[in-house]
Amino acid sequence: MTDLKDTTKATKNIPTNQELFNHLKGQLLDPQAIELANQVRWHYLNGISTHKLDLYPIAITGNGPRALLLHGFDSSFLEFRRLVPLLQNHNQLLIPDLFGFGFCPRPNNTVYGLEALISHIDALLCQLTDNEPIGLIAASMGGALAMEVARRHPKKINRLLLLSPAGLTGNPMQVPRPLDQLGVWFLKQKFVRKSLCKQAFADPKGSVGAPEEQIASLHLNTPGWGRSLAAFARSGGLANCGTPLPKQPIKVIWGKQDRILSMTQKAESIALLGSQLEEIENCGHLPHLDRPNLVAQRWSSNN
Repeated sequence: MTDLKDTTKATKNIPTNQELFNHLKGQLLDPQAIELANQVRWHYLNGISTHKLDLYPIAITGNGPRALLLHGFDSSFLEFRRLVPLLQNHNQLLIPDLFGFGFCPRPNNTVYGLEALISHIDALLCQLTDNEPIGLIAASMGGALAMEVARRHPKKINRLLLLSPAGLTGNPMQVPRPLDQLGVWFLKQKFVRKSLCKQAFADPKGSVGAPEEQIASLHLNTPGWGRSLAAFARSGGLANCGTPLPKQPIKVIWGKQDRILSMTQKAESIALLGSQLEEIENCGHLPHLDRPNLVAQRWSSNN
């Protein structure tokens, strides 16, 4: 295992994404984000890393039964900053940046899509966990990925908690060139990042300030961000990942003030998940940020 501290000994040999992360984490405004960033370790992943310094970030903290936390689209492990302090005394938490997202390296000529995401998670499970079962906590697009991981690992994954999951229904929509590049340009605009950040919370005026806006955009400076995002868009992203339902126990939390996912997506998810889905008040698209105590309670009640 190679950790963040070890790699700082030879700065000139550090891949750009790691060097950038070391620099950016010193600029973080949110104390909980700083604490979580300090738990990041960098791993060579067999079958994923393309050379010995091609290392992937994962925050590891806490003690107890393991839980793997999967973030959403165009985000990073930092979105779990408010949930981690509530769970780490009772769970060991493994929080990676998903392949092609966050502060991960972006190899050239790489396909970004569902199978690449799955391969990355498979490598993490193989190298960082033993034979003990592990739970999944997954937000937004991470929820679709969690469903597929659970189906492929019925003995390894023992339960799921999905937070406003996206990609459970619908069909993949491949974005052709040059619209993929146009989408990347649009998503990089400051006013767009600010608007999306506010839209994700139930109470934008009370919940969104400089720390939240910073975290929502910090990873955009990672080399290859635009290239991997465009490739992911061309792949069609994640869709129709909800069926067949995994056999493991599933709980779903959906914010009543979710303004990111459409009413159609919500209705389809309710039809798919039935009583396993719980709508909660004063919560937008990010239950783990809007209502972290409730999310922690729902997870811990089934330990």
